[in-house]
Amino acid sequence: MNINSLVPYIPYAFALFVAVPFLVLLRQFVHYYINAKEKELKTAGLVAGQSSRIHAFERMTLFLERIKPSNLVAKFDKNLAIHEFVFLTEKGIQEEFDYNSTQQLYISSVNWQNIIAAKNKIISLLHSTYEGLGSNANLDDYKTVFLMNCNNEGDFINQTIEEIKKELLILNFNL
Repeated sequence: MNINSLVPYIPYAFALFVAVPFLVLLRQFVHYYINAKEKELKTAGLVAGQSSRIHAFERMTLFLERIKPSNLVAKFDKNLAIHEFVFLTEKGIQEEFDYNSTQQLYISSVNWQNIIAAKNKIISLLHSTYEGLGSNANLDDYKTVFLMNCNNEGDFINQTIEEIKKELLILNFNL
């Protein structure tokens, strides 16, 4: 084989010599780009998930703030009968709880059970206060006794809020 017979292949060899490094660099760029996009999508998914959890903590904390006895007694007209106040208050608590019930997906089961317990305890105190008062009591008397009964039970709503805050801190720390 002589050198003259290889001359027609020189342009192909030159093209191959130029193309191979270019193709290797192109492959590395595409590989890097795909990995970067996958990482970006994974991070975006995590951030969206964490955002949903934070929103759930906010909503359930707001729910607990709204069912604090001091906030409940400020609701509704003073001309209501006690049984009307109890009914409307319980209905409002239950409706708001039902509205927020999907938040349990993002909150630990322990904190969710604490939220349910706080809600049930408030409703129970509404009823036990009503049953404990005579029929001669007015709404202001009822509200006063209800607040005293809640004070005697301890600050279970604020304890539940503090547990939610702890879970949120752990969540933020793990980000």
